[in-house]
Amino acid sequence: MKYLYQRKLQFLLVISFLLTVFSSFGQQNHGKIKGKITTSDGEEAVGVNIILENSKYGTVSNEDGTFEFNRIKPNNYILQVSLTGYETLEKEVIVTANKTTFLSLQLNVSNKELQEVKVSGKKSIFSKKTEYVARMPISNLENPQVYSVIHKELLQDQVIVEIGSAIRNSPGVVPLSYPSGGFAAIFRGFTVGINSRNGMETLSGRSSVGIANVERIEIIKGPSGTLFGSSASSFGGVVNLVTKKPFETAATEIGYTAGSFGLNRLTADINTPLTKDKNVLFRLNVAVNKEKSFLDYGFNKTLEVTPSLTYKASEKLTFNIDAELFNSNNTKPLYPAVSNTSGITNPGDIKLDYKKSLVHEDADAKSSASKAFVQGEYRFSENWKSTTLFSFVGEDVEYSYQVSPTWTSPTTATIRATVFGPISSNYTNIQENINGEFTTGPLKHKLLTGINYRYYTDTFSTIPTPATPFRTIDGATNFAPIRKNEIDAVLLAPTIRAGRNEHTFSAYASDVISMADRLSIMLSLRIDNFDRKESGTTPAYNQTSLSPKLGVVYQVVKNQVSLFGNYMNGFQNLAPVNQPDGNQLVLDPLYANQYEGGIKVEAFNKKLSTTVSYYNITNDNAVMRFADLTYEQGGKQVSKGWDFELIANPIAGLDIIAGYAYNDNRIVKSATASLEGNKAADAPENVWNFWTSYKLQNKLKGLGIGFGANYVDESYMSTTNTFYIPSYTVFNSTVFYEQPTWRVGIKINNISNEKYWSTWGAPQPPTTILANLTFKF
Repeated sequence: MKYLYQRKLQFLLVISFLLTVFSSFGQQNHGKIKGKITTSDGEEAVGVNIILENSKYGTVSNEDGTFEFNRIKPNNYILQVSLTGYETLEKEVIVTANKTTFLSLQLNVSNKELQEVKVSGKKSIFSKKTEYVARMPISNLENPQVYSVIHKELLQDQVIVEIGSAIRNSPGVVPLSYPSGGFAAIFRGFTVGINSRNGMETLSGRSSVGIANVERIEIIKGPSGTLFGSSASSFGGVVNLVTKKPFETAATEIGYTAGSFGLNRLTADINTPLTKDKNVLFRLNVAVNKEKSFLDYGFNKTLEVTPSLTYKASEKLTFNIDAELFNSNNTKPLYPAVSNTSGITNPGDIKLDYKKSLVHEDADAKSSASKAFVQGEYRFSENWKSTTLFSFVGEDVEYSYQVSPTWTSPTTATIRATVFGPISSNYTNIQENINGEFTTGPLKHKLLTGINYRYYTDTFSTIPTPATPFRTIDGATNFAPIRKNEIDAVLLAPTIRAGRNEHTFSAYASDVISMADRLSIMLSLRIDNFDRKESGTTPAYNQTSLSPKLGVVYQVVKNQVSLFGNYMNGFQNLAPVNQPDGNQLVLDPLYANQYEGGIKVEAFNKKLSTTVSYYNITNDNAVMRFADLTYEQGGKQVSKGWDFELIANPIAGLDIIAGYAYNDNRIVKSATASLEGNKAADAPENVWNFWTSYKLQNKLKGLGIGFGANYVDESYMSTTNTFYIPSYTVFNSTVFYEQPTWRVGIKINNISNEKYWSTWGAPQPPTTILANLTFKF
């Protein structure tokens, strides 16, 4: 058998060699030109006209600024590069037989059109260019996975100051703020935190997320364990924040936003080269935010400082270093629990003034996050590069008062509380990726191989109150709010959980194989070994998981319309659980498998982009916890539905963004028969979003208006389907005026003053007004 295997391997190698020789035959005595074009502010130049003078050759640069000429006769040429608003660039190029000439070009702003370019030359809010979704350079039309990209330019147009409003621009995505202070997104029937930053693991468990340093937000749909692992992804997908990077031109932007309920927000974005040769670049983003709650008690104060540095050590080696310090002091949202006999079916049944808080703002919380990221990129050759990454994420909770009301009737709530902290969570990740492009006969390959080591430690302390509620409140009366000293007086002894110590070793590979020019196949696999050391009463355990991914894309119209299908896998490593009888149940890794198919369109010179897809996500070994605190593995949960996204620029100045998502997420198998057929918790069935803006193009150029709406269907807070969150529609509008060196914008949120609640039942703000003034130097 071994001999036959070796013979087969030798035969395949010979065939591969002959195919490679055959594919190159006929290309003798010709050369290639490949290049990349950027603008003076470091952005990729899209849609640049490139012509080889005195020849028949011409092309236009792609989304990432790259271009390519094939089968060029050896000769000396003049390459002419032109883009409206920029100086025309000419460069002599020597084409040599059987060789590729690589060019790196930069366009400078034309003095004549400098002012217009500053206003109208902003990066397109429609671009789906990303190096993180697949961790390799493939376009949206080549990618068999569905994803959305939300750019900082859109956030500026919408005067957005927090992450929740930002992610509503992606189809089907609903924000959720945890009572612990963390933040998450709900889509495709599952919840995921903001757990990825520039493709590396980050954390938003208890310190929330700032957006001052966000270049764009990538919402990656479907189980993504193959590339991102179990710590960054959920069965619904991944949310990846891409941060602002330094560029080669000195620039400063100062912004101030004021608004309802005492909002005051000051931001600064400062970029400068540190050396004359521009090999060392520095950028600093800072944001200070203070605001009161629309409730009679509550506040939020945050400070975000995010420096970043780029060092071009050589033509082949570049380092990127960035850090983030985020401090917050605020009050936490209260989420209602209801007793079975309360008669309450939704938050609207509770007889408590919509703007009244049960808790005084002196029962607050303080937390901080410290993050550091280092990336070294080394390019071996035109087609091969190595990317080495290191990240450290530390999150610390000094203290966090969290009050838990249980409503026993529409007017009566019993109160318990917990003080969390001090808590410390630390994540260290080291990752190595190798990217390459090569051919085997008629097949073109884009290859990714990578390894990742993750080390996690934590300490956790809580101080509970007695199991018996320490206070009862009648919400229909003029009651005194619960105060910090009242909670302190009934606190019990602190509970300190033994710290966790986890190691995860991962290896993964992905190969995109292109054939027949329009057909490509993605084959991916990840192996993940999870090792948790013994911690207190939790024994040590070790699990190994395999996560495959398969995708197929066929471009019906080259670079305009593609049909795609995928099979993707997500997984979670689960700790053993103790049963009431003292026995321990060792849980298998939790897996979810998705099948999806759809169509992507990018037409009319990328002025129209749309994606339509149908998916089915199945979890066959779900873990169920029952009322008697027993656990069982083997339940089945199925989440299926449609995603639709439309992005259009039908005429100059008019932008349209619309999305719709239908999701049916149900428990189809359970040891508790009454749960079978019920909807899963936190899974609204219908969600849609819409935003349009128009900027005047002639008279009063720079003046613009925008209008949008978001609808979220009702959802349930538990799989028993007894307490639901009502559906809601929120309308927003903005007007702005933008000039080369300044911008002013006014935004009205929740125009109709809709009363609505978050997915976990916390009341949301009524009509609010924001005003922003930004200066650019």
